Amino acid sequence: MNSLFEDRSLTEQKQLLNGKQVTVNQLLPLKYHWAWEHYLNACANHWMPNEVPMNKDIETWRSHSLTEAERLVIMRNLGFFATAESLVGNNLVLAIFKHITNAECRQYLLRQAFEEAVHSHAFLYIVESLGLNEREVFTMYHAIPAIARKDAFEMNLTAALLDPHFATETLEGAQTFLKNLIGYYVIMEGIFFYSGFAMILSFHRRNKMTGIGEQFQYILRDETIHLNFGIDLINGIKAEKPEIWTSAFQQHILALIQEAVELEIAYAQDCLPQGILGLQPGAFQHYVQHIADRRLERIGLPAQYHAPHPFPWMSETIDLSKEKNFFETRVTEYQAASTLRWD
Repeated sequence: MNSLFEDRSLTEQKQLLNGKQVTVNQLLPLKYHWAWEHYLNACANHWMPNEVPMNKDIETWRSHSLTEAERLVIMRNLGFFATAESLVGNNLVLAIFKHITNAECRQYLLRQAFEEAVHSHAFLYIVESLGLNEREVFTMYHAIPAIARKDAFEMNLTAALLDPHFATETLEGAQTFLKNLIGYYVIMEGIFFYSGFAMILSFHRRNKMTGIGEQFQYILRDETIHLNFGIDLINGIKAEKPEIWTSAFQQHILALIQEAVELEIAYAQDCLPQGILGLQPGAFQHYVQHIADRRLERIGLPAQYHAPHPFPWMSETIDLSKEKNFFETRVTEYQAASTLRWD
């Protein structure tokens, strides 16, 4: 009986933010079972970039079968993702991890940080396989304004948490931390990444650049679990600390997401100045707005755009309205990159 009360007491002491300082990762007794489930699902989705054959991509890239417009789309997305994944990883390790005071959430964050490293590895593997100019790809965030603006938007959110005097104990500090979570999970991984997913997977569905397409499928699967974890974490903090979620703060978050939508629409226009087969800049405006509405709804904010989903074929890869249910199905065995399947 004493053990039961002790376990219950330990569970009640656990908090997502501003809880008892974490000295060891004491997972049991679990309180946030959703965090542990996300961790298990992430582990079951393990993959490595070099498991994906690139021979067909190399042949296609060296041939004349891709137009200059198609090459631009691929290069722009490689340039954006190559640095964006590292920004997410840095934010996890340097800004988020130390302020989350729950062991099972930290367990997932450790797994996510590894996955961000795998994604960075994937882009290095693609660049090396295709023989691309490494400097051009990995410094594109300096050279291309549409990419630079998105990266600066995110880095500003990280900088606030890197201030040596930053703390989450005050209302302002907790709101700043929550804004960072929304900026990275909802905006970076939930909005900024999705235009790139649609662009690259449009090649894959036409049986072009299938090696890159398969790696993007794996990255999309990982990122969807990241998004689901992040939304659960955001909503969990809101539930535990409702004083954070003021009307003024909600309006601030709405403005932040609206700014991000404009940045992403400008990025899509930069990638597709004239459009390519099946992809037009106008359609991406609706796509980004549609995605943004789904993200807003999941953190308890009203949809702003009511835009239609212009790419129904994307539902073959992921149904945006059913992400959580789809990706919470348990993978029953290790999935090698040559057999992309879910139960």
